[in-house]
Amino acid sequence: MAGEKTAKVPLAAYEKELLRLQTELVKLQEWVRTEGARVVVVFEGRDAAGKGGTIKRVAEHLNPRVARIAALPTPTERERTQWYFQRYVEHLPAAGEIVLFDRSWYNRAGVEHVMGFCTKEEHQVFLRQCPIFERMLVEAGVLLRKYWFSVSDAEQQKRFRRRLKDPTRRWKLSPMDLESITRWEAYSRAKDEMLVHTDIIEAPWFVVESDDKRRARLNMIAHLLSTVPYREVPPPVLELPERPPSTGYVRPPRDLQTFVPDHAASL
Repeated sequence: MAGEKTAKVPLAAYEKELLRLQTELVKLQEWVRTEGARVVVVFEGRDAAGKGGTIKRVAEHLNPRVARIAALPTPTERERTQWYFQRYVEHLPAAGEIVLFDRSWYNRAGVEHVMGFCTKEEHQVFLRQCPIFERMLVEAGVLLRKYWFSVSDAEQQKRFRRRLKDPTRRWKLSPMDLESITRWEAYSRAKDEMLVHTDIIEAPWFVVESDDKRRARLNMIAHLLSTVPYREVPPPVLELPERPPSTGYVRPPRDLQTFVPDHAASL
């Protein structure tokens, strides 16, 4: 549950600070690349808590070859027979990479547990194994950060209503999302139990209050930057070369090519 209501961050202040933080994220990316660091950032929280929008802002100016988003689909029949963490291991970063998990192995502690997609035994095994798995990642040198986006029930419902009315966001809303409204307390209990078992010293949970999306994005990115000991890496010196003189090239006639119609001219 989000904390006390505070004034929303003004748009101008938000955009200015977001750009500053995104510039720092680019510096972080270059440090990760040159130092061969491995960074994993886990984004978890209720439906419509603001995870996707925050991930979008984190990755907006980063090189997708260095920083990639892992949003795994429903497991295949084969993956269901694997060790639970196995399919997530395949997406972990190599040296010089950042992976942003848009939901992660914590699906088992949340939606799978609440919706009955796993057994009680599988859920309990997960709660025992998860801290071990994460300690192994940290011991191997992975910089693991875990963020829980906390949204109030009233704000979640407002966002669901907006999605229902907005054709550009309608795809974000599934029948399972709507069912989560009727299971609010079940999800709350599942989250509390998850935190008890997996909020460990080596990989603690950081809660992001997200009723104000702008504030949540700024707070999360600023915190991430504060927890990684990156430094600015001097960029290579680049000079724009002079264009060489023409050697007689003649562009083919326009009527030999098919151009996109000028839709903008009709506006």
